[in-house]
Parts: sequence; structure tokens; C-alpha cells
Amino acid sequence: MHKLPSRIVVAALVMAWAGTAMATEWNVSVWGKRRAFTEHIEKLAELVDAKTGGTFTMNISYGGLSKSRENLDGISIGAFEMAQFCAGYHRDKNRVITVLELPFLGVATLEEEVAVATAVYNHPAAVDEMAQWNAKLVMTSPMPQYNIVGTGAPRTSLADFEGMRVRATGGMGNALKSVGAVPTSVTAAETYQAMESGVVDTVAFAQHAHLSFGTINQAEWWTANLNPGTLNCPVVVNIDAYDSLSAAHREALDSSVDEAIAHYLENYGALLERWDAILEERGVEKVVLDDAVIDQFHEIAATPIRDQWIADMEAQGLPGQELYDLVIETLHAHRAPGS
Repeated sequence: MHKLPSRIVVAALVMAWAGTAMATEWNVSVWGKRRAFTEHIEKLAELVDAKTGGTFTMNISYGGLSKSRENLDGISIGAFEMAQFCAGYHRDKNRVITVLELPFLGVATLEEEVAVATAVYNHPAAVDEMAQWNAKLVMTSPMPQYNIVGTGAPRTSLADFEGMRVRATGGMGNALKSVGAVPTSVTAAETYQAMESGVVDTVAFAQHAHLSFGTINQAEWWTANLNPGTLNCPVVVNIDAYDSLSAAHREALDSSVDEAIAHYLENYGALLERWDAILEERGVEKVVLDDAVIDQFHEIAATPIRDQWIADMEAQGLPGQELYDLVIETLHAHRAPGS
């Protein structure tokens, strides 16, 4: 009479153990706070959890696991399974994807940013370079062209940029340096204090970051159309962690990327639609530079910086010209009728 219940108990214990063994919990390292820039990660976690019945979960940490500039290092040693980072934070570690940070690439929309980033991420040179850090590129964090907030008189001519202390990284920093500005690459989290203390007098960010890190609250003006470039900020996973996923969990992750990106685009689009109202609420002047100023800036910065980047990459054995051509060709293909 007691054998059947005992067998049931044993079976139940075995099933419980098996269920625990199959459960996957990942730690995800980002920074700042939840904002438009991290919505695709939040959505990805939500989708994966739902698709796997709660057996694959992601714990998203905003600064609790690593500093933003150390996320790629953390991935490489397996300190956490997923992370977000920006190429401009450590250009020597992720040289290939810095092609996406060249100034004046002509990327006009978030959808175009997704298209060109995805093309570059899938290039063998990008895959191989990230593998050196035990990292697999999963998805981009598409951002619009950066623009500048500042205090005092608006900078409306290239002469006004001479000596301007600006928070700007990557290709944008190089572009602004070419017209006499003095770029610094303090982290996003340090930017408000840098602006408040006078370490910088202007800040180049995408719209969400001006909001999230408070620089819009110190600003007196914002350049609406300078558009010198943007940062490229991938989401990566540790290769060993990815390879150890069960087939079902890997499928849940892979199949959720497109939907997570779509959610991000919708959410960020809503922010862009209300941006003018945000400027008005905070009393920030919207500065539109003359086309002649933009053309002059483009002439001084775009071609020389692009050519130097290509030469530097080729000298290091990387396909610089091929990567740049891939970006331009992808843009044209994305804009083609019926694409």
C-alpha cells in the first residue's frame, strides 16, 4: 500500500530536480536607469520569459554588475551573460563596428540605423573580433543622430565651435575636434556633473540621453540639425553562455530579437514625436544651423576622417574599405523601392 505513494514522491522529486536543472538565469549588465535606450533589452527579457514558461529569465542590472566601460571585459570573463556597451567607449577593443560611428554617414532614421548595424554585425570581421572577447553580437541599440545642448550663446557658426568643451565620443568627437572643439569622453552617468561643474560647456547626446541624464535641464539651446553622427551600442552575449543554452532556450532568445527591436523603435519614435514639446516645456531654444554651415562642417570633417579610418583599419589587417562600402550599400538597398 505504501509503494505507490513512495514511487510518486520519488518521481515528483526527479521531475522537480530536472525542471531546476533546465532553468536558465542570466545576468544582464547595463547602466543608468531604464529608458528608451534599454527598452529592447527589457522587452527581450519579457519575451524570453514568456516563451519558456519562466524557465529562462534575465536579471537586468543598471550599474550593479559593472561600469559601462567595463561591460565588454565582463562578458569576456563570463562575469555576466549579456551586456550593452558603446563602441566609442573602447575603440581599440571593437574596431570593426566603429565604422558605424563615422561622422556624416547619412543615416537618417532609426530603421536605417538597424539595417546598417545588422549588416556590419553579420560581417565575418565583426564576428571574429567580438569572438576574441568571447562575445556574440545580438542586436543594436539604434539611436538618432546626436545633437548638442549648451548654455550661453548658441553656437551657430563653425567659428563658434573653436575651444568649445564638449562631451562627445567616437567619430563625433573627431568631427568636432576638426572644427576646433575640445572633446572629452566622460561616461554618460558623469555628464551632468561635468556640465554642472564646467568641465564641459556642451554635450552631444541623443534625445533620450539628454532626458535621462539631465543635461536638458541645464540647457539653454539645442542644435536641431547638426547631426554629426551617433554612437553604436550593441547588446552582446557571452559565447559560452549562449552555446550552453538548450535548443528551446536558444530559439526563444533568437526569435525574440526582431520583436524586441520593433518595440524599441515604436517606443523611441514616440519620444521623438514629443521632443519639440519637451524643449518648449523646459525653455530650451531650438537652434537650426544654416545649410552652408552644415556643408562646411561636412567638408572639413567627413571625408578626411573617413579616409583616415579606412587607412588605419587596412593597416591593422581589417577590411576598412569593405566595411565602409557595406554601410553605404546597405543604406541604398534599404531605401530602394520595395525594400
